[in-house]
Amino acid sequence: MPVRATKRGAERTPLAGDHDVIICGASFAGLAVARELAGSGADVLVVDRYEIGERQTSACAAPTEWLANLGLEASVRQTFRDLVVHRPSGKAYRWTLPWSFSTFDYRLLCALLAEQGDFTFDTAKVDGITRGGAIHTVHTDRGDLRAPLVVDALGWRRVLSETPDAIQPPNARLSRGLEVHPPATGEDLELWLDPKYIGPGYSWAFPAGDEVRTGVGSFDPHLHVKDPTVALATDLGIGTEGGYQGNWIPHRLRPATGAGVFFVGDSAGHCLPTTAEGIRTALYFGLAAGRELRRVIEGRQTREQALARYGSFSEDHRWAFDWLWRVQCLVSGINRYPAMDTALNVMSRPKLIRWAFTHYLDIAPPSFALQGARPFTRPAALPLAA
Repeated sequence: MPVRATKRGAERTPLAGDHDVIICGASFAGLAVARELAGSGADVLVVDRYEIGERQTSACAAPTEWLANLGLEASVRQTFRDLVVHRPSGKAYRWTLPWSFSTFDYRLLCALLAEQGDFTFDTAKVDGITRGGAIHTVHTDRGDLRAPLVVDALGWRRVLSETPDAIQPPNARLSRGLEVHPPATGEDLELWLDPKYIGPGYSWAFPAGDEVRTGVGSFDPHLHVKDPTVALATDLGIGTEGGYQGNWIPHRLRPATGAGVFFVGDSAGHCLPTTAEGIRTALYFGLAAGRELRRVIEGRQTREQALARYGSFSEDHRWAFDWLWRVQCLVSGINRYPAMDTALNVMSRPKLIRWAFTHYLDIAPPSFALQGARPFTRPAALPLAA
């Protein structure tokens, strides 16, 4: 169970010290890394600008089996087996998936995941890093922290990168999403491929118990999504009560290591293009990074070997990210035209749905939460991206 060392406001004390592992970021990816270090005997510090579970920025949904395999079932708000896709013509495609998807309570899920760890937590804004040979120094707004093993799980900003300015929006490979979560109920997990709301992107309504998380995502970072989000919520008759939440979303894979730092989740571009699904992949790559770090703590490999293994593990998934990027480009190109309806008609065949969504889940399979890191190999039937 994490322990906070200091308080907020005037009672915030200077923060400094030496640790075995510093994890910057206390959401899905960072907490997954910490989970894998529990019981290792390592002195692990997790730092974040916000309290654990304080700042939800997405619709918070994931394959149900992932949540179950991590012991997070108590956070589930609503579960779905069908996905309903709407088109401008009014036609709706109902796809029964080979696995279920669940919306969950963000604060509770983070608390449950944190309970599986064994670390100290503190609030601080991470500003950068000075890399050393054996020891890195992480700079925060409260002081400097030192550790040989450092993880950046802070999100798309890639704060501890050597070239952070290269990914600033809107001139970066980022999508953008915004949603509202008014009090309402619903029975279906719904998507809109409707240029009325957005052309290069999609809109959604994800019921979660007593609220419906409704929003719009744009593959083009230059397009604003507030007005389309309001339009969708208005059309659904649910309004915008409850305020807005959103974020930039990386849609290209980035190097998962750099100058001795491990990057996990959005900081490594671990968000699947087309669907913008990043929670499952944050957990997946977080577990993988944590397992490599644990091997270092236990003396079974060096930091350099861990960086190489984890970096290779992430790169082995590039083919999948590149293929989904191509699909994203295709969706952006044909969303306004009848070709999209033709594609959806073909996709609606039950056998193709089962095949496509089974392979999609296998990019980051739920079984990984139950086993040690395993070699990941590209299926022979799918060629590498150029």
